[in-house]
Amino acid sequence: MENDPRTRLYLQYGKFLQKFHPYGFVFENVPGLLSAKKGEHFRDLREYFNELGYSLHYRMLDASDYGVLQTRKRLIIVGWRQDDDLGYPDIPRKKADAVINDILGDLPELYAGNIEMVAPYRKAANSYLLTSGIRNEDEFFVTQNITRPLNPNDAKIYAYAIQKWNEEHTRIKNNTLPEEIRTQNNETSFLDRFKVVDGQGYSHTVIAHLSKDGHYYINPNEKYNRSISMREAARIQSFPDNFYFEGPRSAKFKQIGNAVPPLMANAIAKSIQRML
Repeated sequence: MENDPRTRLYLQYGKFLQKFHPYGFVFENVPGLLSAKKGEHFRDLREYFNELGYSLHYRMLDASDYGVLQTRKRLIIVGWRQDDDLGYPDIPRKKADAVINDILGDLPELYAGNIEMVAPYRKAANSYLLTSGIRNEDEFFVTQNITRPLNPNDAKIYAYAIQKWNEEHTRIKNNTLPEEIRTQNNETSFLDRFKVVDGQGYSHTVIAHLSKDGHYYINPNEKYNRSISMREAARIQSFPDNFYFEGPRSAKFKQIGNAVPPLMANAIAKSIQRML
């Protein structure tokens, strides 16, 4: 992040604060913002917002503490006008009593390269899908069931990775792959290029890299042998099924990966509403 121009995007955010002068605001970013360039970027951000008349409070929050089936740590900054600083909101934690397989089983049966823009649900909604708001019991079809194609050799790697994970709970590394299916000669770095989503637990962090390939997000069902679909990625982020993403496939995956999970955003918003 040291020389990434996106670390200065808070200056654009500040333009909105200057124009609208809200009572308070919420600002989300990756954990690395605190340490980038030895903390210089974050110090600049705090000073800038302070000059605009806001006091800042920040904590590292994990989306899995707010009903999201994903381990996702993010820096959540809350700012208030300096003349009426309310401090950091008390956001009640509530772990979901569900796992990834609970949000995959009712979706259409898809294989690598399949596209079902509109398809019926395969099963009735379970309690997590209904209480989280991801699925509405009055809806009978789901959109944007889009999967990536997969070349034959990567398909062999996926099958091997899924077997290792489901049977042994072992993550594969490039240097442990059988030689006949290994495509990357590097055996010292970038070893964890392929990763299966934990169907029996929470997913690892969904990021915008999904727009480039799905190797790091392999569906745990050995029958499908593919990366997660667009709708599966959206569900892992806790988006409602009736949320429709615009643009080409890569842009849609990027939107999903960059987003603040709606269930987490809702928990933060409600806590701030109580404060106000």
